[in-house]
Parts: sequence; structure tokens; C-alpha cells
Amino acid sequence: MRKTTKSLVAVTCAAVAFAAAGCGTTSENTGQVQAQNPTQNCEGPNGKYTIGMSQANLAEPYRVRMDDDIRKAAEKIPQFEEVQFSDAAKDNSKQVTDVENFMTKQVDLLMISPNEAAPLTDVVRKAYNQGIPVVVLDRKVDGEAYTTYIGADNVAIGKQAGEFFKNTLLPQGGKIVQIKGLSGSTPAAEREEGFKQGIAGSKIEVVATADGEWERSVGQQKMDALLKAHPDIQAVYSQNDPMAEGAWLAAQAANRKDLKFVGIDGLPIPSGGIKAVEEGRLQATNLYPTGGAEAVEAAKKLLVDCQQVPKTQTLGTELITKDNAAEVYGRLNQG
Repeated sequence: MRKTTKSLVAVTCAAVAFAAAGCGTTSENTGQVQAQNPTQNCEGPNGKYTIGMSQANLAEPYRVRMDDDIRKAAEKIPQFEEVQFSDAAKDNSKQVTDVENFMTKQVDLLMISPNEAAPLTDVVRKAYNQGIPVVVLDRKVDGEAYTTYIGADNVAIGKQAGEFFKNTLLPQGGKIVQIKGLSGSTPAAEREEGFKQGIAGSKIEVVATADGEWERSVGQQKMDALLKAHPDIQAVYSQNDPMAEGAWLAAQAANRKDLKFVGIDGLPIPSGGIKAVEEGRLQATNLYPTGGAEAVEAAKKLLVDCQQVPKTQTLGTELITKDNAAEVYGRLNQG
């Protein structure tokens, strides 16, 4: 816990109250972020630390896997006494409360995957301004009031998907629909923008877009309506694999076995996108790492090693088709 370190920071700040630099905190009224020493809570290898992980929801298999990756990696760090997890259940106000609860408990480090960017920005800033290192995962907040952001390049992933459509799936062009994620989440906008870049110059037309909220059941419902409104489509671009699987189910029910599906995530689990590609339900998926292990490594550097970490840590991606699905599945499950 942060009690000793937090008290020390408070005393130090009081001693330099008239100095220009601020001990890693700032006025919450101004909303401006001063330079924070991200290792100020570090007690080195002899310390014991509690981490709070605020998850946007556990309805998505991707987020369950993220928490599992964090849990598994943290178990290997003896100084990490506890990782406390919370589930916002897609409720912005609950996630704000979850973060406030972690602050009350004085966790040594906060991890968060925000449900939506704008509603979570202020409380993340508040934690950061109180001197708590903040690791933001997958979805972003506005501004730079956090210690490090870890995630893949969603624009690049969307572009990779678009290029697969343009070069391989529909080289002659065609009509498709897009099922996007929750509109207020940063990956939804970025994956859409990247996809537009990827299909640029082709004869592919996105005739409709629906918000599938990142969930399989919602994707299935939206796909059912899209098929009725646009029966002449050839393919579906889904911004994650569960929505793609839901869309596939809707197509099967409508006897549209000619349609092609591409998703994003590539979870290496039996019910994930890689197996869906292997089994022929999806033509491709695009790897989107959870960042769980990388988040724990960042926490270790900050709390145990007393080292700084980059402001942004961009994770790699790759296109997964039937040609490489088995190899990628095995590789991602090693260790």
C-alpha cells in the first residue's frame, strides 16, 4: 500500500510549497498536469505492492483474457502482494466509482481499460495527480494525465483489415457492411478510420455501419437487420471477433452462407477468433494483444525496479488467415 510513500510525498510537497515544481501533483481545479515522478512510490525489491485493475466490462472475452494475463504475470512478481480487479459492466459512472475506491484504498498503482474516453478522463487525472502511477490499457483517455498507455495501433489494425479486403477478399470490389464497437470508445473510431485508409482506391463500398457494442449478441441482432436492409452485400467487416461470430450466426440463420467475415482480436482461446478462422467461420482476424503482461512489466519497472517507462508502448499485430492460424495459436499459448 502507498501509506508511507504517500505521507512522505505530502511532507515533501509541503516543504517546497513555494517552489515552482510540484512533487508530481497538480491542482484538480485547473485540470493541468505537471511533471510527475513516475517512480516516486518505488520502495525497490523489498517493498510489497497492491495494484488496482479497473476493467471496462467482462462481457467481452478479450477483457476476460486481459485480466487473466495480468493475474498470471503478476503471480510471477513476489513483490506484488495483491491485484484487485473491478468490473464496470459497461457503466461509465460505475467505473468512476471503481477508480475512486482504488484511490481510497491507496493502491500503489492503477491499471485501467476505460469503457469510454471522455467520462473516465477526470477520475484518471485525479488519480495521476495524487501521485498514483496509472497504466492505461487498450482504450485511451483524453489528454496525457497518465503514466503510460499500452495498446496496439488501432488505425494500423483497421488499415491491415482493409488491405486484406482490397487485395485478397474482394479484389474486384463489392458491397460490405461494418459492425463497429461502442461509439464512445477510442478503438471504434480508430479502426474505422484505418479501414477507410486500407480500402482507399478500391471499388469496395461500405453501404451501412451498425454499433455492435463489442458484444456477440448485439452483433448478431444488428447483422440480422443489416441483412434485411442490404441483401446484396458480399462481406462483413467487424471491429472484433465476437461481433463477427454473431454476424456469422445471423447469416447462417438467413441462409447466407456466401458471405465472408473478417474480425479483430485473435484471442488464442478455444472460443476465440483464431479458432474461428481455423474452422472457417471467419476468413481472417487481426491480432490485438491484451497488453496484460506488458502492463505488469511496466508496474514492475515503476514499483520494484524504480525505472521510468515510455509514455506510449505500442504492441504489434499480424494478419491471421487459415494459412497461419494454427501456428499463431500455438505460439501465443507458449509459456
